[in-house]
Amino acid sequence: MKTPNIDRLAEEGTDFIRFTVASGVCSPSRTAVMTGHFPARHNIDGHFAWVPSNEKRGMPDWLATDAPSLPRFLQQAGYRTAHYGKWHLSNDMIPDSPVPAAYGYDDYGAFNCSGEQMPWHEDAPRAVAFIEESVKQEKPFFINVWLHEPHTPFHTVPKYEWRFRHLENRADQIYASVLSHADDRIGQILDTLDRLGIADDTLVVFSSDNGPARSPENVELDLHYDTATGAGWNIAAARGITGGRRGYKGALFEGGVGVPFLARWPGRIAAGKIDDSSLISAVDLLPTFCELAGAELPDIYTPDGVSIVEVLKGQTLPGREKPLFWKIDAPWPAPTAKPDHWVAWAIVHDRWKLAANRDLSHTELYDIASDVGESTDVKTANPEAAGDLLAKLKAWQATLPEGPTGEVFSKLRDSGSQN
Repeated sequence: MKTPNIDRLAEEGTDFIRFTVASGVCSPSRTAVMTGHFPARHNIDGHFAWVPSNEKRGMPDWLATDAPSLPRFLQQAGYRTAHYGKWHLSNDMIPDSPVPAAYGYDDYGAFNCSGEQMPWHEDAPRAVAFIEESVKQEKPFFINVWLHEPHTPFHTVPKYEWRFRHLENRADQIYASVLSHADDRIGQILDTLDRLGIADDTLVVFSSDNGPARSPENVELDLHYDTATGAGWNIAAARGITGGRRGYKGALFEGGVGVPFLARWPGRIAAGKIDDSSLISAVDLLPTFCELAGAELPDIYTPDGVSIVEVLKGQTLPGREKPLFWKIDAPWPAPTAKPDHWVAWAIVHDRWKLAANRDLSHTELYDIASDVGESTDVKTANPEAAGDLLAKLKAWQATLPEGPTGEVFSKLRDSGSQN
């Protein structure tokens, strides 16, 4: 299949292939982008779902509105801010959860949030209109366009299915068609920047929130209904790849947290370059974007990431001076059908990555700088590195809250609703 607009971003920008997100699943990963914090600091370790599910897992029902907020910081620096597309920092089945505007957006259209659900395909038209209005007002702008694709359910449109009518496998046709539809919408936004003459003044980033989904068992292709986006095809149509990385969505191995990261900024970010050594993270985005925008961070706020402005402009960052941490609910021992989904805790520091099960009784060490596929456990040969990372992980665990607090609970908890 062809994705000419995503390809264009790679050709006109730099492809950072060692970028990782802060979780193998959606909501905590998005929390890191919004706050610049590891999501465990906010007790967000899984996706936001029904209130009983959130409560059972020790999670809040939404990201706290007083948490550090990238759009609010940029808004305070004079930027117009907007969000279009998937939200999932709460969910549509929690009607009393805050809407995206509560986090510092001047405009939004979203789904997987409370209130009206924006149709998933209206993200680009809304973004285009916001860009046009910002230019008219001569104001700088920041927009999240959080595309639905390639998330289940897969919503196909006849025009895009027709593009791939030559594919004999129905699942292949479905997956190709939704990605092509997403690529066209990305093209609408890029064309708008060109038409308005602001492409050279606009940083565009293309990335994802976690690795590709896979079913651990054979599943028949069928329709699946989502309360936020409606009916579409189920996970049997998932065809995403990980570039040889281990694991997939939900795992803390690189197949679950290693995702694309393309950055284009003509004249400032090199065109057509591949950076295959810089270890950068989603928690780096808030300090980076705020530095570029001239937004001052509050004195009481300390991001977990670092600014990567110089990395975007061409420097390399082969190791991490500031550790990266992950936490997720993972079973132990590893399930037979999901052998790479046992890692509950992980840390990356310098060139090393330590993976640990939920009670830290089993750990593995990888030289993540040279072995992105995590094929060889080198703990035996590097006991000092393994011990150092385990000590750092335990020290970080001690800083985490025991549970969520504050205005982050739905009234449905009080009512005992089990919907």
